[in-house]
Amino acid sequence: MASDATTPGEPGGEPGEFAHLDERGQARMVDVGAKPMSERSARARARVELGAELRARFLGGRLGKGDGPAVARIAGISAAKDTARLIPLCHTIQLSSVAVEIGPGADEDGVEIIATAKARGVTGVEMEALTAASVAALAVYDMCKALRRDIRIGPIELLEKTGGVRGDWRRVDGAT
Repeated sequence: MASDATTPGEPGGEPGEFAHLDERGQARMVDVGAKPMSERSARARARVELGAELRARFLGGRLGKGDGPAVARIAGISAAKDTARLIPLCHTIQLSSVAVEIGPGADEDGVEIIATAKARGVTGVEMEALTAASVAALAVYDMCKALRRDIRIGPIELLEKTGGVRGDWRRVDGAT
């Protein structure tokens, strides 16, 4: 099969088809061996509602557990590198970079986490970016839970992806 030819159920097949299901409907890891290499990137966002006072303490590094933003950033980067171990059907990807940025959210009560993953490979890095943002949000929760119990995480969402057979995609329902 030529590298640009695809069939439903195969990587790059018809949109809406589940490539992770075999002919019996059983979950399987997709064979990406025939896919062409390309530059891939993905950005994901997670939001954490902390309340104005706790947000200021967290972003200012004034927590009893240490520098919250630094801990959450490293947690997110580490998680991206472990995505294939955490998510059963994800492929192991040689990441070229992972960046996790943590700052004030659009509202006065929250923080926003933006995770960016990049690789040159045959499969996308969306799951790595989403995993980085998710685990960074969990680390924010862990750093702050002793000071407030009603912390809320979410939404967690993919903002954009580039590369691959299906091309680029960007979320259009909100600011990125």
